[in-house]
Amino acid sequence: MSGIGKVVCVTGASGYIASWLVKVLLQRGYAVRGTVLDPSDPKQSEHLLALDGAKERLHLHKAQLLDEGAFDSVVDGCVAVFHTASPVFFNINIKDPQADMIDPAVKGTLNVLRSCAKAVSMKRVIVTSSIAAMVYNGRPLGPDVVVDETWFSDPAFCQKSMPWYMLSKTLAEEAAWKFAKENDMDIVTINPGLVIGPLLQPTLNTSVELISKLINGPETFPNASYNLIDVRDVANAHVLAFENPSACGRYLLVERVVHCSEIVETLRKLYPQLSLPKKCGDENLGLPIFQASKEKAKSLGLNFTPMEASLKETIASLKEKELL
Repeated sequence: MSGIGKVVCVTGASGYIASWLVKVLLQRGYAVRGTVLDPSDPKQSEHLLALDGAKERLHLHKAQLLDEGAFDSVVDGCVAVFHTASPVFFNINIKDPQADMIDPAVKGTLNVLRSCAKAVSMKRVIVTSSIAAMVYNGRPLGPDVVVDETWFSDPAFCQKSMPWYMLSKTLAEEAAWKFAKENDMDIVTINPGLVIGPLLQPTLNTSVELISKLINGPETFPNASYNLIDVRDVANAHVLAFENPSACGRYLLVERVVHCSEIVETLRKLYPQLSLPKKCGDENLGLPIFQASKEKAKSLGLNFTPMEASLKETIASLKEKELL
């Protein structure tokens, strides 16, 4: 309970990772200010207000990423801000990627950081980045290649191949580090892979949707590799990155990189009754299998949840919420 008496802010508090982060922070005794688009929307607020400790120590505030100064009063008096808010869409066919993806990610991050720079109480800002800001650079990947925190995605490469989410996360992290250097701000970035595990929010999020799409009768599964990490590990890593005085730089979070076929076979063993695809689609392989370094994340004291346990609890949660 090291958070007793400390006030922190979580942006985008109703999201998948952020909801678990709020839960962990409340468990550790923190008073939490969460920003959401609409506190009166039960889909954004009810699951948060039902958390243990929420009645006493959680306050939800309305804030839009692109509204200049919207976060000033929310972060004033906070010792830490966990900036998780950012649009997540994996579909490349986005009508206006600049307005829908890049501006909210980049300008939204800078807007939050400017508010943090004004708060004299601020100790550290934890920015939720992504492995997407690491591996899209044209460097060869393969089973013997180890990706670690020294890897950075190349915006030009992302723009050419049009994975807009990857570009938005790459540009947002670049902007965050530049702002932190110019303003002598202590920031840490958390770079998770594809986040799975149980849901707290009532709606299906983009990363878990990739798992749910394997169920209920598709004929084939994607010819793709997934870099998996449990949502609870991601939330814990955020808190550890604030509480550990020596934490610095970036932290890659991936428990395992597997081909989709391995996920399907694991699900088949765990849930024999599920209708799962039996063959791989013949499209070109997306991101190849590679290794992801765990060393720096483990130095925070993080323990990784095995993929099998994460998948099992993902499906159980989807069933419970009737999202399958």
